[in-house]
Amino acid sequence: MFYYLLKYVLLGPLLRLVFRPRIEGLENVPESGPAIVAGNHLSFSDHFLMPAMLRRRITFLAKAEYFTGPGLKGRLTAFFFRSAGQIPVDRSGKDAGQAAIREGLKVLGRGELLGIYPEGTRSHDGRLYKGKVGVAVMALKAGVPVVPCAMIGTFEAQPPGKVIPNVHPVTIRFGKPLDFSRYAGMEQEKAILRAVTDEIMYAILVLSEQEYVDEYAAVVKERSAAEQGIRERRFPRAPLS
Repeated sequence: MFYYLLKYVLLGPLLRLVFRPRIEGLENVPESGPAIVAGNHLSFSDHFLMPAMLRRRITFLAKAEYFTGPGLKGRLTAFFFRSAGQIPVDRSGKDAGQAAIREGLKVLGRGELLGIYPEGTRSHDGRLYKGKVGVAVMALKAGVPVVPCAMIGTFEAQPPGKVIPNVHPVTIRFGKPLDFSRYAGMEQEKAILRAVTDEIMYAILVLSEQEYVDEYAAVVKERSAAEQGIRERRFPRAPLS
């Protein structure tokens, strides 16, 4: 109930009014049956804009940190995500990927839409990063199509660290569904999983026209943070006088 209250009464109309998002290729999203919508991830606002524009309900696998934050803000965020039907996934530990896959397959098993960001985390610089193979595992195991999606303009509307979004034009572009039935039963083959994932990421790249980086976003983020720390130790800021 709360999902549809947000979509049609509380949040959806506000998002349409403020961002006036342009929707392209909505006819490519199946009107019924299970499917995966795989998109780039540029901004926290992606979680709200795409679901608000789709005709069907979509369930995202959300990082567990959204459900465990401290204080009033943390409790409100957790309430919002749970009420909207989003599923918390613990991304720490060696079994994190398998847990996400199990939860995603449950959603698809109910004949629903599953939303996933193959990059695994938000882009910190607006570029598109290498996809993780979990999306391929789910697509092959469930035997469902994958609809590529590009969020365009949300990085400028709400870049990392910005709480109140800017008013900026946003386009949500859906591509034609990708059929991987030719790989049925091959979800244990690493080369096949990599090929399927790369095909999905290439489709997203064509839609989004981003610059592509053939590395995992989390790895690049960690390296950038480490380099920034080294620079700050070498060249500390002089105290203000």
